[in-house]
Amino acid sequence: MKHVPGRFDRDTATSFARLALANVDRRYPHKLDHLLADGPEPLAADHVALHPVFHGSYDWHSAVHMHWLLVRIVRLHPTLPIAATIVNTLDGRLASGPLEAELAYVAGAAGKTFERPYGWAWLLALRAEIERLGGTRSEARAWAAAIDPLARHLAARLQDFVATAAYPIRSGTHSSTAFAALLGLDYALVCGCGSLAAALRESAVRWHGRDRDAPIDFEPSLTDFLSPTLAVASLMAAVLATAEFADWVTAFLPRGLGPLAEPPRVADRGDPQIVHLDGLSLSRSWMLGRIAAALPAGYRLRVDMERAAGVHLAAGLPQAAGGDYVGEHWLASFAALALGDAP
Repeated sequence: MKHVPGRFDRDTATSFARLALANVDRRYPHKLDHLLADGPEPLAADHVALHPVFHGSYDWHSAVHMHWLLVRIVRLHPTLPIAATIVNTLDGRLASGPLEAELAYVAGAAGKTFERPYGWAWLLALRAEIERLGGTRSEARAWAAAIDPLARHLAARLQDFVATAAYPIRSGTHSSTAFAALLGLDYALVCGCGSLAAALRESAVRWHGRDRDAPIDFEPSLTDFLSPTLAVASLMAAVLATAEFADWVTAFLPRGLGPLAEPPRVADRGDPQIVHLDGLSLSRSWMLGRIAAALPAGYRLRVDMERAAGVHLAAGLPQAAGGDYVGEHWLASFAALALGDAP
């Protein structure tokens, strides 16, 4: 996905690796999402016991983010001095015993809608990143074998969910079906899950094939870290042929990018909801780059999208590390998405 100006260089990778290693081991503060399925059940407050792999980074899905980031760093920069520490950490985390406990949780009564669809999608992204790494690191084969039961379980649940969802969730936060479908489709293609790929393509067209004149003036909302408009367009870029996609975009964005061309203003980076807007800059950069790359050369919006991708990256990248923990526990993973695969 070499689609966004910028480089995931060694210095950036080292900085992000240190951050991710600290995050996956940081147990507190923690936001526990747990359903008490049948009373009288004692409150299960020991999140490490519930989630022996993904208990750091403030919440479950952010812990998955950070494991994905560590795998990506090893893949793109295998000779970094810190790579050995990353591999040792992942050897302990991505092991069959702890991951069996994670599977037992999501398959149990408390896990029916746990992290649906966002955490599911990031877990599948982690599995896809391990698959990409597999050709270069022998350790990746063991990680893949250990995480496969959990990934396959969540892939099947995502497939069932999108197949029965009569409507999409057009959200700028965790419930976005377009973002989950985008990561899920990448997993399906990389890991050879044809039934999931087919279900996601069918759902994308059913949900969004007739979308017209996106309400771009409604964006952003105060807590968005995704653009509902660009998430849908990114998904359609992944499922439509080039000419068909260009026609679809023409109808979907008849007025151009409008306010989507400029980064959002972040008033309080110590607020765990408002700091989402830094993530919005980074996810917009990633999505704008993907959309632009899917359009034919000379298409009227392509240059505008490429420019906007760079502007958003420049705004968001400095915030990925070194700030308050409410942003630092997750932003670097979105920065890595925006930087793409160019080391």
